[in-house]
Amino acid sequence: MTEIQEESNFQIPLSGVRGQYMSRCLQLAQLGGGHVAPNPMVGAVLVCDDQIIGEGFHHRFGEEHAEPNAIRSVKDPELLKRATLYVSLEPCSYYGKTPPCADLIVSSRIPRVAIGSLDPNPKVSGKGVEIMRNAGIEVTIGVLEEECRELNKRFFIFQEQKRPYVLLKWAQTHDGFIDRIRTDNSTPALQISNNITKQLTHKMRSENQAILVGANTVLLDNPSLTVRNWSGKSPIRIAIDRQGRIPAHFNLMDGIIPTIIFTEKEQHNKPNVEFIKIKFDAHCIKIILQKLYERNIHSVMVEGGASILNSFIGAGLWDEANIEISSQQLTVGVKAPELNLLPVSRQTYDGNEWLFYKK
Repeated sequence: MTEIQEESNFQIPLSGVRGQYMSRCLQLAQLGGGHVAPNPMVGAVLVCDDQIIGEGFHHRFGEEHAEPNAIRSVKDPELLKRATLYVSLEPCSYYGKTPPCADLIVSSRIPRVAIGSLDPNPKVSGKGVEIMRNAGIEVTIGVLEEECRELNKRFFIFQEQKRPYVLLKWAQTHDGFIDRIRTDNSTPALQISNNITKQLTHKMRSENQAILVGANTVLLDNPSLTVRNWSGKSPIRIAIDRQGRIPAHFNLMDGIIPTIIFTEKEQHNKPNVEFIKIKFDAHCIKIILQKLYERNIHSVMVEGGASILNSFIGAGLWDEANIEISSQQLTVGVKAPELNLLPVSRQTYDGNEWLFYKK
């Protein structure tokens, strides 16, 4: 419990309210997934006399936050004076693209607020609570806190560790290979994923702000790195191309989607394609993540190949990994990376195992 939590004299029952109302906030928050980044997903519920009288969530980056959406959904504003506001993340306390939510809560004369987690953003953290308490509002913090942090794990890593959340993703055969040996793109890649897991991979793309691959993957596959088998926004495309080998006519250079190329060669930016020159040494992965942080990119999905994935693993700069394993046997090929961890969970989709790891 933090000091600010210990000050609260407003007690939320461990059952009933906690399970019902904050869980509803989390359900609502997820409706903004893929649309609010780099902002967090937030849901809010207003309750009066054990009845939900208003709900809201953050729909899209730059638009109204969850709290004003919930407050304005209440048909009888007089009920706000007797209501409790449940919100999954601390209400903001400063003017950004929208006015401070904490001020709106105060002016709406809501007497009680229950918060899932404090906002890790130093512009907010504790300040929203302070504004409300100074106005006489009873505030409690930590209702389903673990679940609230998990929902916005990308946002929390970005704010607390000053780097994007890193998700590693690859598919491998049962005997541990991610592809056959290839020297150019005249030989097609080994198809490991099935129709279901291809959809899941594209869903993951839509949930992350950026997707990263190495130059070898680009040269061998000429990928678009877009979201096609799922509904959602395509991520920013990132390639690590030390020697500047990616041809100008390849899909990654088409300018359709914002693209970043990390290289040690001097290259001129093109429309929607930014070249960032860095030093390729033992710290280059950390430097890449720092450059992405500076560009307000809060999450990156690393899809390979093996050398790039091993670089992130070796540097210890990753947060979760999703590994798909098929029943195929290849015997000879490109060896898959290895994680010396047990999976947190596993599922099977049409014969392929889907393993989830957390660092």
